[in-house]
Amino acid sequence: MRTSILLALLMTLAGLPEPLAGQATGTGVLSPGDSVRISVWRSPEMSGDFVVGADGSITHPLYRTVKVAGLPMTTVEANLGRFLAGFQNSPQFVVEPLIRVAVSGEVPRPSVFALRPQTTVAEAVARAGGLNQFGKTRARLVRIDAGGAQREIFFDLRSPGDPIGSGPVHSGDLIVIDRKKSIFREIVLPVVGLVGSVASIVLLIQRNN
Repeated sequence: MRTSILLALLMTLAGLPEPLAGQATGTGVLSPGDSVRISVWRSPEMSGDFVVGADGSITHPLYRTVKVAGLPMTTVEANLGRFLAGFQNSPQFVVEPLIRVAVSGEVPRPSVFALRPQTTVAEAVARAGGLNQFGKTRARLVRIDAGGAQREIFFDLRSPGDPIGSGPVHSGDLIVIDRKKSIFREIVLPVVGLVGSVASIVLLIQRNN
């Protein structure tokens, strides 16, 4: 529950639609909140990175009628080709999916990133600046499967062969870097603070007597 709230908050702060149940997928299909990078030859006004809206279309005035969410990239390319044919003869263009992944916790730059589908989970953490001095190397991946169920998977950032860390990100992934436990910070410092407070109170009482 806590991770679901965190993911929703990150999406809201980034101005992206929240992931919908049953729409988080692997590398072949775009979901609302993902982006498409469109490069049209000799048409800079029609080129750029565009977010996929909640209705599954591209959130750009020119591309508003083009549906891309939930479709294989071959179909997305065909839809864009037919649309651009209304403006150009034999349009030359390239379309690339960019899926949104949130990285939070003990990293320098927690945010929602638009990443290429071939980006690994470990590389996504690197985009957020890697672990800070308090980050645990045993990280958590919160992933929504095709059936809408949320799974929490642990993986080790120290192990290059970890199948999760070295595997590709999925649309809607939330990567959480937890804080390392510190006996000194969590036990010693509070005790020292408490002893200091007691000593101050005793000293104050002695002075007043």
